[in-house]
Amino acid sequence: MTRKFPKSAFVLGFLRLIRVQNLLIIVATQYLARIALIGPREQWMRLFLDSRLFLLSLSTVCIAAAGYIINDYFDIKIDIINKPDRVIIGRFLRRRVAMGAHQALNIIGVGIGLYLNKWVFVADVVSVTLLWFYSANLKRQPFIGNFVVSFLTAMSLVVLAVYYRQQVDLLLIYALFSFCISLVREIIKDMEDVRGDARFGCRTLPIVWGIRRTKQFLYGIIATFIATLFLMAHSLANPQLGWIFIILLIPITWLIYRLVMADTKRDFSYLSSLCKLIMLVGVVSMAWV
Repeated sequence: MTRKFPKSAFVLGFLRLIRVQNLLIIVATQYLARIALIGPREQWMRLFLDSRLFLLSLSTVCIAAAGYIINDYFDIKIDIINKPDRVIIGRFLRRRVAMGAHQALNIIGVGIGLYLNKWVFVADVVSVTLLWFYSANLKRQPFIGNFVVSFLTAMSLVVLAVYYRQQVDLLLIYALFSFCISLVREIIKDMEDVRGDARFGCRTLPIVWGIRRTKQFLYGIIATFIATLFLMAHSLANPQLGWIFIILLIPITWLIYRLVMADTKRDFSYLSSLCKLIMLVGVVSMAWV
């Protein structure tokens, strides 16, 4: 049974459960993409105060928050082993309350999507469905779970292209960047959590292939990712974008070096944080495209 905690502990626990810092990054990414990539930049204040952008971002955030809740709901036993200090459901929040919050957030998110645009609604429904199947089963399967969560990360930018239908090429390049870095990070997280995942019958890549072969697979993903980004930047004849990707090669090269040397849970935890930093640098670079 869930112990009784002060309301402040409940609120803080809920904010940790929905990864409020990640949700703020999603909001910042969408607002920056709307202003810097779609524009016009000189009207940034009007764009910042645009109610449609606020609703689109709110829809995305609600669905993402619901996804974090259902993911933790299905992962309580595994997280007790891998991340015991981060377990929220069953500690600060009853399971049925968590499920109710998940359903309410999904309804709000999808409802806002329907109000905005039928294609945003379709994207929201696809996201909700994939998040459920990912949390319930797909994340325990080799690669497919990693692919799905990375695709959903990219959706926060794809939905802007779907709704505004302007600067689609630039939005999709950054969506691809988000997808690839997220894919690398998700596989690294599987290497970090291999002990708990193996105990509960998960079949992630590190468990099926082993750490060494999984690393080799990551090298291939990173090489393909870099080549694809530069080819797309060249096709757009955008020199600023090319220079941004050259600068990003510095932390990516460091990531590869540390990946080669990584052997412990602490090493993989560092690499996971480094991927988040690379993602943040990539997002901020939108301001200079």
